[in-house]
Amino acid sequence: MAQQHLDPTGPTAEVVTGDALAGYLRTHATEFLRALRLHRETGGATGSGEESVDAARALRRSARRISGSLHTYRPLLDPAWSESMRPELAWLSGTLALEHAYEARLERLLQALHRLSGAAAFPEQVTVSGGPAAAPPERGNLTVGAAKAGALLDRQLTLARTRAHSTALQALGSSRFHAVADKVAVLASEVPLTPTATTTDLRPLAGAARERLTDAIAALPLLTAGHPYNAEALIHGLSADPSPYPQDGPWHQVRLLLRLHRYAREVLDAQTPVDVRLLTAGQALNRHRDASEAAAAAAQAARTPRIAPATAYALGVLHADQRHEVEAARFAFQRAWQREAVETV
Repeated sequence: MAQQHLDPTGPTAEVVTGDALAGYLRTHATEFLRALRLHRETGGATGSGEESVDAARALRRSARRISGSLHTYRPLLDPAWSESMRPELAWLSGTLALEHAYEARLERLLQALHRLSGAAAFPEQVTVSGGPAAAPPERGNLTVGAAKAGALLDRQLTLARTRAHSTALQALGSSRFHAVADKVAVLASEVPLTPTATTTDLRPLAGAARERLTDAIAALPLLTAGHPYNAEALIHGLSADPSPYPQDGPWHQVRLLLRLHRYAREVLDAQTPVDVRLLTAGQALNRHRDASEAAAAAAQAARTPRIAPATAYALGVLHADQRHEVEAARFAFQRAWQREAVETV
């Protein structure tokens, strides 16, 4: 028999007031400041070591949780302060995430190219003027078109990553960032709650976050996504439109709403471990986002003027492969969410 799970947003759960929200915000504000200090000690935006990467990740993690909680529980917070704080935290989190996103996208695409071309491993790196470059691969492992496609993607995404790194460096030295950090420092000790927040039950607001999520999921084609290889994610695959996949948008929105739902549950009971099924569903949507963006990067590279037909063909195959990954992620999400729905009834 399926195990029953208590929903902390439900009417049978214990009453949780604004005091819990204040404690949650103070905790993550403190984590933000700790991560910021570590980030500066390890070289800040100029650092490339593991500690610097971990610090930047912790900064994004804290910023997302603070921003998400301000959104879900905004009736309990000073409206002017909350509305001015949320977009700044979103700006910071998004800016810090770009460099890692480009790096992960390039790695994903190169791995896919090697898998599709039958290569057992990445080609060895050799040093040339201007930096490392891939050594010529064996013809039996990697086609000429795939090799050139990989080189093109490497150039384009490395350039994008370098620009994102510069943007992050400028952002962390800006007066805008220092204003955000100052507000978070105040938040670590003083949360601007409304006068009635300490006696207001948080559960209805958390329940509303879950309802927004379930409504958005209900609008998804889950019946179709429940069948593997249904080709729904490949529609318009030959379109000349640079953005031929408008159906990805609702899935990306569900990903954001699922994150808000998770954060809302954390506020209600910070000691409760993350629900494994929600985590699994979220991971599937993260893969969906990553594959969608990787497919778009392959398509953009294929539109580069004057590339060889073999290179364009390899990029087309890579694009289709990533769209299949989009479909596989939808299938995985459908299975995880339907299981979550059944086991919590």
